[in-house]
This record gives sequence, structure tokens and C-alpha cells, in this order.
Amino acid sequence: MRSVDPVDEEAQRYQGMHAAQRQAMIERHRDSLDYFGYAPQALYWGTSEEQLARFGMLAGIGIRSGASLLDVGCGFGDLYCWLRSQDLVVDYTGLDISPEILAKGRELNPALRLVQGELFDFDWAPQSFDWVVLSGTLNWDVGEGSAYARRVIRRMFSLCRFGVAFNLLDIRTLDMTGLGEIVAYQPHKVLAFCEGITSDCTLYCDYLEDDFTIYMRRANV
Repeated sequence: MRSVDPVDEEAQRYQGMHAAQRQAMIERHRDSLDYFGYAPQALYWGTSEEQLARFGMLAGIGIRSGASLLDVGCGFGDLYCWLRSQDLVVDYTGLDISPEILAKGRELNPALRLVQGELFDFDWAPQSFDWVVLSGTLNWDVGEGSAYARRVIRRMFSLCRFGVAFNLLDIRTLDMTGLGEIVAYQPHKVLAFCEGITSDCTLYCDYLEDDFTIYMRRANV
């Protein structure tokens, strides 16, 4: 019988980005931070108004004060600040792959819990957080079509007690000309995938042009 190296088994189980993909993402955000400084554009958002519209949609799933929240691809931790501005005080954990972006976030909010890495780097137990949210992170092309996005969505749902909210770019309306490594998705195809995980899913396409949000809730919770 052929012996199997445990390191190889671990590599096969790991579902995150490859080293080159991770490094490209880190360098991309380092360059954008150097150029824009603390601004939504450093995170490749168009305007502050668009960013706030997305925050409102994420919170609309039912986030309330006292809840625990994992923000995947948190950037500077601006979602936490926006929630506070809405009198929503949550037990916030922000996760981002960029050490430079997180360093700026810690400078702005020293007490904020911000951790560096991607979702598959951590062995959080199932249902470790009340809510898990993601805004924009899956709009980067990591060279796997939608396979990486599907793995992230599954992992996010495994970590929530109540639900997941995330947004993606809408390929039906977005002009992809000149967008380089940005990817967009068919909303109803993503919705169908999510419905294979939980029956309680809702799609929203009416709050911003070129954007959609999906809510995934645990059934009977």
C-alpha cells in the first residue's frame, strides 16, 4: 500500500487561494492603499455612497446589537463603524488578507478585532458567529471561475448561527470592458447554488446598479 504524506493530505483539504494568488491580492491592495490612502477607492469601491448602500443591505438581514459578526474581507473595518453609527453594537471580528489595510484599520480603531488571512486559514468551529457577511471580496478573479466563490459561501454558512449576507457584481448589467481582474456573476445562478445549502434564501437586485445581495438564513431559526 502506498504511504501518504500527511502534509500532502493537508494541502488537499485546504480550500483557500494558492500562494501566488494570495501574494497578488496582497500586493494589489498595498499599491491601492499607497495611492489612495484611507478611502473606499483603496478597497476598489467607487464611492462612499455605494459602500454605505452595501452596508445597509448587509445589516438588513437582521443584525442587532449584541450579535457576534464575522466580516470576511473587512478592509479597514468600516462596517463596524457604520454599525456603531446606526446604534448597533456588535461583537465584531474583521478578516482580511492585506496586512497593510488591516494596519490602517487598527490605527483608526485600535480596539477593533482584526485578523489577517483568508477564511480557510482558521479552524473556527461550526456556528461560531451569529452572522457572517462579505462585501466585494469575491469580485476578484483568482483563476477558478466561480469555484472559489462557492467554497467561500459554503464555509461562511457553516460558520453562522443565524445567517449569511454577501454582495457580488451583476454580470447582466456591468460593463466589463477595462475591468481587468474583476469578475461578475449571474444572480440567479448564485441564488440557485445558495438554495442548495439552505432553503431560506433571498436575492436583492434593486439597491445599486451592477450589484446584488443574497441573504442565506438557517431554516427554522
